[in-house]
Amino acid sequence: MSSTSDFELREFVADDYQHAFDLWSSIEGLSLHENDTKEAITSFLERNPGFSVVASDKNNNIVGAVLCGHNGRAGSLYHLAVADSARGKGLGRQMVQFCTSKLIEANIPHCSVFVFTNNDVGNQFWINNGWDDPMTREFAWKVLQKRL
Repeated sequence: MSSTSDFELREFVADDYQHAFDLWSSIEGLSLHENDTKEAITSFLERNPGFSVVASDKNNNIVGAVLCGHNGRAGSLYHLAVADSARGKGLGRQMVQFCTSKLIEANIPHCSVFVFTNNDVGNQFWINNGWDDPMTREFAWKVLQKRL
């Protein structure tokens, strides 16, 4: 658990689901799917204990959330969200640092995040915080997906 003068960071637990889901639903550019049910998120948290984080304000309201996990080789971050009222205070960066420090402790050498191309705010956040834009390199990643 860590804190700043305005926010407290702590492990994301299953009981945080509804508050996090409500926050995620309010964020433009963040898309939720059928794999974002309480059961699916609880399973993700159980498979990756201690990697995901929520941030609460002085009134104990959740104002930030991000899911983090790994497969033993690579980490991934999902659904980073910060409430409008808490933006611009470094909270997103602090939550990402919380997650990446957990990945480093687990000897995970790299981490990916998926951001919609048209999510300008999200893309600017990630690029401004040192995340690579593969489109500026000689190769670009392509993600293919199949619904099972």
